Amino acid sequence: MNKYERRSGQPADHDTLTDEISSELSHITTEVIDVSDAPPIAPRAPLTQDEVRTILISLMLTMFLAALDQTIVATALPTIGRQFGDVSNLAWVITAYLLASTAVAPVFGTLSDIYGRRAMIIVALSLFIAGSVLCALAPNMPMLILARGLQGLGGGGIMPVVQTVISDVVSPRERGQYQAYFSGVWVAAGIGGPIVGGVFAEHLHWSMIFWINVPLALGALALLLPKMDKIPVFHRRRKIDWLGGVLLMAAAVVLMLVLTWGGNRYPWLSPTIIAMIGASLALAFSFVWHARRADEPFLPLPLMGGTVVPYAMAAGGCALGAITGLTVNLPLYYEVVYHLSASEAGLALIPLAAVSTCGAAIAGRTMARAKHYKRVAITGTLLAAVSGAALALTTLPLWGLLVLLSIFALGLGTTFPVSVVSLQNSVARAQIGTVTGAMNFFRALISSFTVAAFTAILLMVLGADVSLVGEHRHGPVNSIPVADMITAFRYVFGAAAALMGGATLCMILMEERPLAGPNTAPPVEMAE
Repeated sequence: MNKYERRSGQPADHDTLTDEISSELSHITTEVIDVSDAPPIAPRAPLTQDEVRTILISLMLTMFLAALDQTIVATALPTIGRQFGDVSNLAWVITAYLLASTAVAPVFGTLSDIYGRRAMIIVALSLFIAGSVLCALAPNMPMLILARGLQGLGGGGIMPVVQTVISDVVSPRERGQYQAYFSGVWVAAGIGGPIVGGVFAEHLHWSMIFWINVPLALGALALLLPKMDKIPVFHRRRKIDWLGGVLLMAAAVVLMLVLTWGGNRYPWLSPTIIAMIGASLALAFSFVWHARRADEPFLPLPLMGGTVVPYAMAAGGCALGAITGLTVNLPLYYEVVYHLSASEAGLALIPLAAVSTCGAAIAGRTMARAKHYKRVAITGTLLAAVSGAALALTTLPLWGLLVLLSIFALGLGTTFPVSVVSLQNSVARAQIGTVTGAMNFFRALISSFTVAAFTAILLMVLGADVSLVGEHRHGPVNSIPVADMITAFRYVFGAAAALMGGATLCMILMEERPLAGPNTAPPVEMAE
């Protein structure tokens, strides 16, 4: 019998502790543990395949809305300008959406880690619906621009929250396959948006491009919300660093305005642009200074370091910047060099957008099976870099150009699932929303910078008096010699190749951590 065993047969409540035991018990520390954030003792029942399928369909529909509204307005802008009698401010209809959606991406990502995915997807879709209704009812251009900004707040919140919910539902090893499906959603929105917008503006009314969002968004909510209760919960309540969030958003908005106005509304070396660059840098340094001293910063700076996150963000940003920059500028090349009409030039962009989805699908399936999953992205980005260099060094007939662009897009597409899944796989569950929002934020900035850089390259070669974008693409553009346009695009293709070379280097340097989740290889029975 040891000293802690009962020595009498009487009930315990009649026993008296010895002095020795009482002394030992008095030294045991008492601590009240807050279990409000602790996971449940009994795990949630796993989602069935039908439930996963329903959730993913609703997420794809939700993401389709956000992606569609970045492109559907473009072809309706001339009609909107004629109705309101205001053409000079038309660009703000698109710029307001992009500014708002870029600025709030990290905000919604962080808030989803604090308040949960369900609350933030409801907020994002509610803002998106309210903005869409106000856009459709806008009586003048200023109100339409303000409503587009509100719509952009919702659209910018949709993207990181949807990607975070995917990470809650699907394991990292399986997630790459689903990322390919969502890449297909982007392609469908990119191709279908201008077509649908043009049809609505020409045959119905331009407001229909906003009214159509309401039933689609309500349908996505109706599909998603009943299943959200079964999704695993990983968020953690904590104090919100509002000052850090405001500083980060302000720095992003000013920088986006610099990239939008520089070289178009104001010369790059004008006092206005230089002052705005200084203001953006000051806000960015203020954010970093504050984040280093806050107890729980809005965007923890250590989260942006390590051997995975910065390389995954940079690789994805280079790939998105390359494909966005080419998509914006290639129609001009098609029209001048190959004498295609505007609609034919739009059709010639399909291989660049569609084939990238095939590359994403290949990478996603490889991630589900291969141990060294990043090799497919290294091979793909290197293939894209070589294809881009070939485009810069050779002059091809149209079919040859489209073949090389397809190879370029195939390799480029492998970057997206590998970078997203690797990034989410490298952080704690309670920080996936934060790091996903930051990823969308920095990708958007890199993409905007690339578009501005490609346009600056063309203007330096062709002449600063040529207008390359918007409804003013006429006059001098049509008189540009074919040889000059070919020379200018050699530099553009070379810049795209350099970006993909940078993506290759980032993939090589990124640590390849094992992916959690089931292996889809034939199972091997193990002895117990």
